[in-house]
Amino acid sequence: MWNNSLENIFNFTKNQSVGILRYVIIIILCCASLGYAQERQQITIDYAPSLEKDALKFPGGTILTRDKLNQVSISHNGINMWCDQAIHYAKDNYIEAYGNVLIQQGDSIEMRSDFVDYSGKTELAIASGGVILKDPTSTIFTEKLYFDRRVQEAFYRENGRVEQDTTGTITSRIGRYYMNDKKYQFVDSVRLVNEKYVIDSQQLDFYSERSHAYLFGPTTIKSKDSRIYCERGFYDTKGDLGYFLKDAKLFYNNTIVKGDSLYFDRSRKYASAVNHIQITDTLNHTVVRGHFAEIFREKDSMYITKRALAIGVQENDSIYIHSDSIKVIGPPDQRITKAYYNAKIFKSNLAGKADSIHTDQASGVTKLINLERFSGAQAFGKKKDPVLWHLENQMTGDTIVLMVNAKTETLDSLKVFDNAFVASKDTIGLGFNQIKGKTLVGLFSENVLYQVDVIKNAESIYFMRNEANELIGIDVSKSGKIVMLFEGNAVEELIKYIQVGGKSYPEEDLEEKDRILRGFVWRDDERPQSVEDLFKDDPPLELPVIKGLSPYIPQAEFFDETRLKAIDLATPEEVKKREKEELKERPAAKPLPKDFKEMIRKKKSKPSNDQKDDY
Repeated sequence: MWNNSLENIFNFTKNQSVGILRYVIIIILCCASLGYAQERQQITIDYAPSLEKDALKFPGGTILTRDKLNQVSISHNGINMWCDQAIHYAKDNYIEAYGNVLIQQGDSIEMRSDFVDYSGKTELAIASGGVILKDPTSTIFTEKLYFDRRVQEAFYRENGRVEQDTTGTITSRIGRYYMNDKKYQFVDSVRLVNEKYVIDSQQLDFYSERSHAYLFGPTTIKSKDSRIYCERGFYDTKGDLGYFLKDAKLFYNNTIVKGDSLYFDRSRKYASAVNHIQITDTLNHTVVRGHFAEIFREKDSMYITKRALAIGVQENDSIYIHSDSIKVIGPPDQRITKAYYNAKIFKSNLAGKADSIHTDQASGVTKLINLERFSGAQAFGKKKDPVLWHLENQMTGDTIVLMVNAKTETLDSLKVFDNAFVASKDTIGLGFNQIKGKTLVGLFSENVLYQVDVIKNAESIYFMRNEANELIGIDVSKSGKIVMLFEGNAVEELIKYIQVGGKSYPEEDLEEKDRILRGFVWRDDERPQSVEDLFKDDPPLELPVIKGLSPYIPQAEFFDETRLKAIDLATPEEVKKREKEELKERPAAKPLPKDFKEMIRKKKSKPSNDQKDDY
């Protein structure tokens, strides 16, 4: 309408003689249009059965009261409001609504409360007393709520609760709802509760349409069978999966998983961890470390790689197993650890190396075995027979088995199957004492090897010395069985059974080549002398850069200086005076019938066709 009028005026005033008149008319029309728009911004009283004035109690205000059938109906700039009673300050464009207050904004926002202070200037609604704000995705419950319609934000600071069908219930001391983004920002004592888990956090950002929660500060996620801790994280509450950083930990089934980054999928019972991982079995007192791990809870198994290291305890002495990859399977009381590819073992008095090392926690059996097929193209690929070092003795064979007494946690015995070979350096000279056979059995006492039996097709080369440690000969023999008895680090006695040949040679009569049994390889240069030595053959470690989550953006002050100034200017002096004197009570300006409340409960008043029933 106004555009057509302006166009007509411009067409009418084309010649210059009426130019001044043209500008005057335009200014008058624009002012009229502005005045019209301002008039439309005033709060409108759509229905009020009773209107009263009380200049003493409410100077400048008009008291509006409902009747038995309908509530007071008010509208302003896209919202409709119903209440039992209201004080309308027309000059200040301000209203105080009392009793069963309902505000509707379009088809999506509905707010109910006992009281509302609303300014048509700032479009800020301050609701108190049993406040319920509802939109299509969630509902807010609190005792006092600030709803700024200009920026479409709702805010509470005296404890509130948010309910969502797909997520559960979220409570916090402070909460803010950004309606346009469908985003909640909760601060202080935040708790999310549903039938599957409970989240406790210091700060939580929640997107209601996607059901995504962003976690800040110390946070725990507890369920009946697991617990997660982090200080920075993300959780998809609908998909039941999350991503956690900063001191992230997962607790389940006597197991603690730590890492720079954790991923968790509750529905799949799956978790993974990246960089500086530590998995602790509190029942068996074992720890597995690495830089990548996968946990499959349904199968009671986990897989660790990238500098994988398993640590156990035997009689207050740690035992370390390292390999390219470590797999742990079985429940805690029947746990089996399998180390693959260039596996190594280290203990204070024992070390070993094989393609693969398997440990059964329940039986106390540790196996050092060779893989039948192993590609040399692998980073760790270099196949050799399993080897075990104990004190000064080196033992090799196709398979080596260590047995631990589960009760005392001490070494009990060892067995070497097929191509068993035991060797040690001569105490003074450059030669090697050697015994080989089909099978080897070793016995331990207090973690020290005191007897070794080599069984079937036993061959030996032994440097004999007198009490003065002078070499008196080199013994070369073959027997059905050879028994070595140790005292400290040295062989105290060598006993041969069913000897089928042999001879003692003076040192000068036995050539160097005859002082070595077939298959002998001295591998002392491969022996780990420390935990650090376990990693010396590893390729360079390259850790992935973890893509972090966006940093926390602190909640801006809801009541900033601009908003506080606007509220102060928009609030009637009478209202401010009553607030200052703490005398702002919610009075009934007009006496209501005794049966008024009863009639409200019985009579369902419907201000509009699509409005829900009153309280």
